[in-house]
Amino acid sequence: MSYFQPNFIAHGASVRVRFGAGLRHCVAEEIKRLDAQRALVLSTPAQADLANQTAQDIGASAAGVFSKAAMHTPVDVTEEASACARRLKADCLIAVGGGSTVGLGKAVALRTGLPQIALPTTYAGSEATPILGQTENGAKTTLTDPAIRPDVIVYDPELLSTLPVPATVASALNAIAHAVEALYARDRNPVSTALAVNGMRAFANALPRVAADPADIAARAETLYGAWLCGTVLGQVGMALHHKLCHALGGSLGLPHAETHAVVLPHAVAHNEAAAARELEPVSEVFGGGSPAASLRQFAEAAGAPVALRDIGAQRADLPRAAEDASANPYWNPAPVDRGSIERLLDAAWEGRAPGS
Repeated sequence: MSYFQPNFIAHGASVRVRFGAGLRHCVAEEIKRLDAQRALVLSTPAQADLANQTAQDIGASAAGVFSKAAMHTPVDVTEEASACARRLKADCLIAVGGGSTVGLGKAVALRTGLPQIALPTTYAGSEATPILGQTENGAKTTLTDPAIRPDVIVYDPELLSTLPVPATVASALNAIAHAVEALYARDRNPVSTALAVNGMRAFANALPRVAADPADIAARAETLYGAWLCGTVLGQVGMALHHKLCHALGGSLGLPHAETHAVVLPHAVAHNEAAAARELEPVSEVFGGGSPAASLRQFAEAAGAPVALRDIGAQRADLPRAAEDASANPYWNPAPVDRGSIERLLDAAWEGRAPGS
């Protein structure tokens, strides 16, 4: 099908992207290109060893390591990391990890003005966007600013070779969600649609191969390529109901980010199928036929993704609070959104019922 639109506005971004196995060992070159000399390496506690290895790789260019990045980018952690960067006189940041670490890098950059290098270890795609989500006092808010986007992204598929299959699958569906919502975004354009469709195709083609052999670097590279495309499109157009729901669930209930996307996506798509039928046609084509929501659910189940909010820590009694958060200031969405429809959607997602039921 053609992605042509008779009227549109498109935006580009000036970001240096390097893609290839083993490129994590070339980060010192990127520090030099930024005219920097003292890099603060960021990570989560679980990836402290990788952060320390990165600091060792860059040698004298390492100012230190901060390994306290946390899910949903808590503001108190950001303030601590920013103070650390100032104390160590860092002149650039290196975020080694998934969305939590990349988010921390963005948040610190926003406060300090330091340039960033991102080394993604998941498919979250945050590194390709000018969007920052932060959590404070149990509420998650987002802001967009071109200064937030990392200056350099180094995609090394070897960094994902040990990512466990469950985390791989959930992270992949998180990326796919960016592409799906880009298809019916109010500000979509032919380029964003092409990026979204090709990103989904990369995952549809390679994710089953990764699940069969997590150490398959060629398959990891193709899924990482898909993540870059999906992350890039996330940075170009607005998101809708699905992302609003996931922000509400993550911010108010503290649910794991990628797994929440994996569970909610088919249900949000089912809500929008009638209003965005033509725009969602590529979803059915890429993921094997049937309705868009059903094809996504089938793909998720075949990959072993979670399909019920109750299985990832949500309590049924908390759903009304999440519904209130999501409906208080709703994102633009192709289909009407109201408190009742959100509660029904979340109830189906909590039980793991078929989307739209």
